[in-house]
Amino acid sequence: MSLTGPMGGHDDGPKAATSFQGPVAGAPLGMRATASRYALLPLRLFLGITFVYAGLHKLTDHNFLTGKGPGSLTALLEGAHDTAAASWMIELAQHSPESFGLAIALGELAVGIGTLLGLWARLAALGGALISFTLWLTVSWPSDPYYYGNDLAYLMAWLPLVMAGAPMFSMDALLAMRRRRRGRQIFG
Repeated sequence: MSLTGPMGGHDDGPKAATSFQGPVAGAPLGMRATASRYALLPLRLFLGITFVYAGLHKLTDHNFLTGKGPGSLTALLEGAHDTAAASWMIELAQHSPESFGLAIALGELAVGIGTLLGLWARLAALGGALISFTLWLTVSWPSDPYYYGNDLAYLMAWLPLVMAGAPMFSMDALLAMRRRRRGRQIFG
């Protein structure tokens, strides 16, 4: 049985099996279609909220951005140096831990806000993936077994958002709709 038109007899041309404009031909119907459209929302909310929280926590923690002492980025870098997969990254951060900590905090905040708003969602997700990848190679690397380290899981969680962006409830979707409307007015 054909999903794109009637079998035999009269053929008025292809007919779509669903109005869902999903990325896959023959996308599911009904509740499955709805679930497919909204599938990335929980992931987007979780990662966005988590990264906003992480960035704000670092900015408001008086110990994190200080040069020395327990809870500081300097102490974290010193403790992770000998076990990191990319110790050269730690050495780079040790040149100016306060500036590096501020950059990480602001980066997490920007990634989280961009992800929650769905504004430049693929770029925000790529930023989140790069932050997670960096933290995995440095701070989380010695986790044994590897699945105890959460940064690798965050890296994998960012990848669907890098690939798909934020097609639902996002500034990107609103901007795309606006561009399509303007295009119809200009060319239609």
